[in-house]
Formats: sequence, C-alpha cells, structure tokens
Amino acid sequence: MDTHTDTHTAAVVSPVGSVLSELTVTATADGVADLLAWAREHTDGLGSGQRAWALDSARSHGVGLLRALRTAGETVFEAPKPTATVRRRGGKSDSLDAVHAARAVLAADHTATPRADGDREALRILHACRRHYTDTRTATVNLFKSLILTADDELREQFRSRNTDQQVRHAACLTAADDTDVLARLRREQLIALATQIRDLDRLLAANLRQIRDLVTAMCPALLDQPGIGPVTAAVALISWSHHGRVRSEAAFAALAGVSPVPASSGRTVRHRLNRGGDRTLNSAIHTIAKSRQRYHQPTKDYITRRTAEGRTPREIIRVLKRYIARQIWRTIQATP
Repeated sequence: MDTHTDTHTAAVVSPVGSVLSELTVTATADGVADLLAWAREHTDGLGSGQRAWALDSARSHGVGLLRALRTAGETVFEAPKPTATVRRRGGKSDSLDAVHAARAVLAADHTATPRADGDREALRILHACRRHYTDTRTATVNLFKSLILTADDELREQFRSRNTDQQVRHAACLTAADDTDVLARLRREQLIALATQIRDLDRLLAANLRQIRDLVTAMCPALLDQPGIGPVTAAVALISWSHHGRVRSEAAFAALAGVSPVPASSGRTVRHRLNRGGDRTLNSAIHTIAKSRQRYHQPTKDYITRRTAEGRTPREIIRVLKRYIARQIWRTIQATP
C-alpha cells in the first residue's frame, strides 16, 4: 500500500514478487471497503492469516487504513522506507511505491508491525506537545532576554542579578510607561506579554509532566523505579517499544535505539564504535539516563572507574553503558503484563 491524504494505491504481489493486480481507492470508509473486497477477490480465498498488508506511512497518511485493517482482523506490516538509490533507478509513482513496499517486506529478514494506539498513542501526543512547549518556551525566553539586554539603564537595573524565573515574575508585574515615550511603552508591553506567555507555558509543561507520569505509571510502573529514568525518558522508551511482539528481542531494541555496537576493527585493532542509526529520540533518552547515572548512581561510577583503568575511552564506556541501559529497559517493559 502507498497511502496519501486523499487516495490509497494498492498492489497485490505474490510471494515471489510478481505483481498480480493494482488498484487506487479514495481514502474514505467506502474506499477502504472496496479495497478489502478487491484484496479478498485477488487472493483466491486466502484467509487473513495468509494474506498480509505492507503499509507505507502507516502512522501518518495510512493511520485510518491501518485501524480499519486491524478491525477487519488483517495482518499488517510496516513497510521500510525505500532507499534513494532504488527510487532513482526504478522511478516513482504511487503504483511503483506500493509494489516497492510489498517487495521490501517480502525481502526483509524481520518484519515490523505498526505501532499501537491507546495509551501508547496518548503518550506520543503528550511527548510531541511537550517538545513543542519546550521549544516555544526556549524561543520566548531568548526574545525576552534580548528585550532586557537592549532596554534603558533604569529598566535593566531592575532585572540585574535576577535569575530567569525572577525576571519573568518581575516583568509580569511591570506597570505601563509614559505614553509620550513610545519606545519605553512598547518595550514594557512586550515584556509583560512575553512574561505572561512564559508563565502559561510553564503551567502547560507542569500539567503535561503530570499526565505523562500518570500514563507511564499505569503502563509500566517498574520503569520509574530504575535509576536515572524519569517520566519523560520512560515515555520515550514506551513509545518506541509500543506493544508486546513489536520488538522481537532486547538486541533488536538496542538496534532500534541506535545503541547496538558497530564493529570498527582493522588489522590488530579490535574495537566497536557508537551506532549513528536507529531512533534518535530514543537514543537521546538513553543518553540522558546514562549521563544521569554517571553523576548519581554509585554502581555506574564504580563501573566507569574500572573500565577507565582497563584503558577504555570515555566514548567506549558510554557506548557500553547505553547498551546495558537498553537491555534493562527492554526487560523491564517486557516483564510488564
């Protein structure tokens, strides 16, 4: 399947990759019904257990189709993203993309099911909003600071020797300047507006964190008991893991997180390096956990001391730590019913 906002294009492909039929339908309930009837007709009476769907953009343009297929009891796989070289050689169209999706799943050593809805999707929404709130707050604080920096001496003196939170509270209590001084009046008005926006974002972030903590506690409370893991990093791990059966092993989870060791040996040198692939958001969360344990977790401190004495570099040590953390996270989540 090649999914889009208005249409979905399908191709029936045999187990050896031959194209048997193609169809384009509208991205509506009627279109999905036609698609299911057409698929059943062209698979010669095979049951849903023998017929599989390979969806491109399963969690974006194809999410409605994904939900309909799951409701119908169909087997659905997530099609891997095609490489640029394959697209350049074979051209591009909706029909070609549908065929590429099917053949990519047929050729894959391991197939992935699309991520789940429910609590996992709720966590994804909360985390996406949190990143937006955080980025917006950072930009707003930077603008707020720049207005203070270029203010007159009297106003700058009021903000001097105060931290950001104190400056925001002070700005929110400013009074309007004399109307005859347009610049002073506008500066104060904008400082008040920016301070109000920052305080609103702080409240949104606090409420968002409470909601994330509640969902993580409901889904996998044991994750929050692990050292260095907070509600946000736990949420990222649960979002990537998604549901039982999606990640086949802890090694696969490490590869998904981009913390699996990559051989970098040559001649007499035998070593591994950091993995630059995988889910970079999950990788960042695991890196945050590792740095936290480096500072506050005594067993981790002892491990770093021992490995340093053996001649390991800091980069090699952090790579191994992140691999251990990925294993621990996967086992903790998997143990949750």
